[in-house]
Amino acid sequence: MTAPEFTPLIDPFARAITYLRISVTDRCDFRCVYCMSEDMKFLPKKELLTLEELDRLCSAFINMGVEKLRITGGEPLVRRGIMTFFDAMSRHLDSGALKELTLTTNGSQLAKYADDLYAAGVRRVNISLDTLDDQKFADITRWGRLPQVIKGIDAAQKAGMRVKINAVALKGFNDVELFDMVEWCNERDMDITFIEVMPMGDIGNEDRLDQYWPLDDLRAQLAERYQITDLAERSGGPARYIRLEETGQKIGLITPMTHNFCESCNRVRLTCTGEIYTCLGQEGWQDLRPALRNHPEDDTPLHDAIRGAIGLKPKGHDFDYSRQDVAGKMSRHMSHTGG
Repeated sequence: MTAPEFTPLIDPFARAITYLRISVTDRCDFRCVYCMSEDMKFLPKKELLTLEELDRLCSAFINMGVEKLRITGGEPLVRRGIMTFFDAMSRHLDSGALKELTLTTNGSQLAKYADDLYAAGVRRVNISLDTLDDQKFADITRWGRLPQVIKGIDAAQKAGMRVKINAVALKGFNDVELFDMVEWCNERDMDITFIEVMPMGDIGNEDRLDQYWPLDDLRAQLAERYQITDLAERSGGPARYIRLEETGQKIGLITPMTHNFCESCNRVRLTCTGEIYTCLGQEGWQDLRPALRNHPEDDTPLHDAIRGAIGLKPKGHDFDYSRQDVAGKMSRHMSHTGG
């Protein structure tokens, strides 16, 4: 197989693309109400990229300057044979081309895979967890059970991975748990990031205008109890960070609705079918499968297709709730592009 000469990926607004999020499956063992409908129609397995194709795609991006690779889903750990893929990606860590291999998970399978993930080079994991209440957890995930996730967190920490909790801020649901979740994470030496709910896909069972909890309000509540310092550091993602001086705890805030973080965007997303989305908040996408499958021995067409897609990356997203309307709502579900 021939590989083109390396030149970095630069988008039309002079942003270097160094971060790839790739969904390895659209399937999940939960049905979180802001992410999936309960009767989701999943893709036929024949439409999914094979693990070998996922390897080739990710390797192409790494050869073009991507230094951080985040594996997502659906729930990535329900993909059959997924550790074969993680083990294959570890060669890029060994070579130094890839600086970080990580994943976002609901935690349900971590008790099974934590040790293997650590052996493959995963040192950090993001776990989606919106509540510490057993019944609320069952309600919001529909199929999930909180003790299973707690066991996964235990296993990840025991294996040596740094755990960060991602919590979607939902008014009327987990706003009353704000301090409980912050203090629980502090006790376990875990970071936490709060995320504003985003208008992704028509799920049909909720009103996101009622769910929407601006993180400015969340921050103000924290400021009533803690002295807060804004931090300049960035992690390569969209979060902005604050520190609670009483505990030294770092808290991330992802605010696509109240703060457009697009000026520093360095990431693109790949779906499990080979579609590249250069912006989570725009509908535009390109299909990399023809370049991948029609040229099995030559990566040049694949690199050209990737560069063509990056050349269409927009300046920013257009989510907007300000007019009490779900303007800018995306037609696809969050699970389609992996968050």
